[in-house]
Parts: sequence; C-alpha cells; structure tokens
Amino acid sequence: ITKQRSQDRALHNNEKTFLVWVNEEDHTRVISMEKGGNMKRVFERFCKGLLEVERLIQERGWEFMWNERLGYVLTCPSNLGTGLRAGVHVKLPLLSKDPRLSKILDNLRLQKRGTGGVDTAAVGGVFDISNLDRLGLSEVQLVQTVVDGVNYLIECEKRLEKGQDIKVPPPPLKQFK
Repeated sequence: ITKQRSQDRALHNNEKTFLVWVNEEDHTRVISMEKGGNMKRVFERFCKGLLEVERLIQERGWEFMWNERLGYVLTCPSNLGTGLRAGVHVKLPLLSKDPRLSKILDNLRLQKRGTGGVDTAAVGGVFDISNLDRLGLSEVQLVQTVVDGVNYLIECEKRLEKGQDIKVPPPPLKQFK
C-alpha cells in the first residue's frame, strides 16, 4: 500500500486495484477491484492483501473482532459473517425492464444496486450485482455465487436480445432469511 487519501482514511496500491478504507462505513473495508471481469484474479488479490493487512494489524497487537457464531463483527449488521460483498458491474438493459428480474435475483441469492453504491439507481441498465448473503457460507462460496449468477444474468440478457424467453431459476435448497 503506497498512497493515501484525505485524512489518512484510505490507502491503495499504485494501480488502485487494492484499497483499504478506515473508519468510513465500516471500521475497516478491504477492496480488490479491476475492470474486465477476472473474478479469480480479483479474489486472489483480495485474499493476499487481506492476509497482509491482518499481519500488519497483528504486528501491532490488534485483531479483527470475530465471533464463533456470527463470524466477523462489523459496523454494518448486514455484513455479519464473512463481511464479503463480491460485486460485478454489468449492463442488462433488457433484463432490467423484465418484471421477473427481482425473483431471478432472489433465487440466485443476489442483490442489485446502482453503480454509485447503496440506495443508488441503475443508469442505462448498468447494475452492481453482488451476493445477498454474508452469513453461513464461505468467501469462496459467495464469490462463486456471484460468478454463476452473473453468468446466468448475461445468458438471460442474450436470450432477450434474440427475442427468446427466459426462465426464473429455482430457489436454492438452503435459503437464508
């Protein structure tokens, strides 16, 4: 981590593909991102960077708050568990107008928001699609949920472009509420 943002609240690498926010929405937020859709590379960078952040924190005698039953305890209660939100920006202009989109997302255990963050509207059919769950699944399972779900959404968009019908996938066997 080489550069700093205003009032030392965010640090990032030179490429701005790995960031650590401090005392923003959560006590600490670790972000790995890049354009192009290579979720594996983004997740590998996240894991490697998070291990380094944890090492630096432990070096100072501190640790992240963790509970056996709840997982990581963060400022935002919706992030209990892994605290991981894997998001992908994807353009779905036709699917965004389909009344089945909400049910499709629910059954895929995904959520949508605008690319400007929580409570923002999508512009031009571009959404930030991310995992709905944080609790009860591993980080790898959550990232795979997003990869599989976004691939399904793209498949639906392509079918709609061809004038073909789409299907609402069945709900998962194990749902979290």
